[in-house]
Amino acid sequence: MTLPGAPYLSRRDGQLTLEDVALDALAHEFGTPLYVYSQAAMLGALAGYQRALAGRPHLVCYAMKANSNLAVLQTFARAGCGFDIVSGGELQRVIAAGGDVAKVVFSGVGKTRAEMKQALEAGVRCFNVESEPELEALSAVATAMGRIAPVSLRVNPDVDAGTHPYISTGLKGNKFGVAHQRAVEVYRHAASLPGLAVRGIDCHIGSQLTEVAPFLDALDRVLDLVEAIEAAGIPIHHMDLGGGLGITYTDETPPAADALLGALLARIDARGHGHRELVFEPGRSLVGNAGVLLTEVLYLKPGETKNFCIVDAAMNDLMRPAMYEAWMGIVPCAERSGGDVKTWDVVGPVCESGDWLGRDRALAVQPGDTLAIVSAGAYGMSMASNYNTRGRAAEVIVQGARARLVRERETAAQQFAGERLLED
Repeated sequence: MTLPGAPYLSRRDGQLTLEDVALDALAHEFGTPLYVYSQAAMLGALAGYQRALAGRPHLVCYAMKANSNLAVLQTFARAGCGFDIVSGGELQRVIAAGGDVAKVVFSGVGKTRAEMKQALEAGVRCFNVESEPELEALSAVATAMGRIAPVSLRVNPDVDAGTHPYISTGLKGNKFGVAHQRAVEVYRHAASLPGLAVRGIDCHIGSQLTEVAPFLDALDRVLDLVEAIEAAGIPIHHMDLGGGLGITYTDETPPAADALLGALLARIDARGHGHRELVFEPGRSLVGNAGVLLTEVLYLKPGETKNFCIVDAAMNDLMRPAMYEAWMGIVPCAERSGGDVKTWDVVGPVCESGDWLGRDRALAVQPGDTLAIVSAGAYGMSMASNYNTRGRAAEVIVQGARARLVRERETAAQQFAGERLLED
């Protein structure tokens, strides 16, 4: 198979390497399961956005739900990024990583009043508001604090992103955003509320998009609204066009970031909106192909209808296959010369039939081998859990020939440190 993430992920002398580090060696040094990320791959992906937006007023806000490790956030903060957050906890991570809070946009359908207060005190750039009740709650919180909350409304353009239904967010049946046909009315309401200042408009139609057409369809509907809202006397200072650009897991061919943005910018200019500040919120496209999950083969269990390759990583470490039936590439870290290739279902130790990482994979493996699950940098560790009281994996960032531990492996004692026994 062609390895996604090239040139950062490659095979040299039979060894799978990320940048200049052999992954099998990292598995032996730090143990497994182990997430490993290439810093160069992350910055290389970001460069596509930065090239396309050069010379325009813009802000790239990394959608940190994809991967919220502090060292990953630090990498993007140092590169000039802002952050798209969806919780007060994510705001605390931005601050801990040295990010600029003035470059933070706060998204999400269910912000609590406590989170609103926290974000106002911190001085976030903008709230992406998704409903009228949320507008009213934010107005009340801001007024009580004597603050003005900058807001954008997330509009739902009713555009089919053509992706998995769980990660499609722009259809009228989704929970996200304000209905397109009611947007002008809701903007009037927002402009009338004390404690709020309308700053922009926001749109995000889904994740793992691989075609340009849905982005352009959504953009046209957003531009229609901008013109209608300003005709109603409400200025729009920025357009937040969200994220959602997909990556290659198997045979997908998403456009490069600069090609996608080039098409969007051409449409924006053609409609006379080239002067506006633009905000983008990429997540998966910045980190997805930058990461791998390493796992050790524990047992091989041939069967009548299925052969099972049992590994030490599980659905609690990588939820995407169980949750979305997602296909993730699985390759040996060290090639076996003349090995016996068989078809295996790669499964974990968790007590669920849904605990699988890959089905029907042709592999030449033996117990003790290290496998790499590739394109695992997004929605891997950030969705990990402690199901079956399993500690979350360690994480490493590679910088050239240097590997740095950026999260220690979680222990059982750390998991239940906040629990209390009953007192008789």
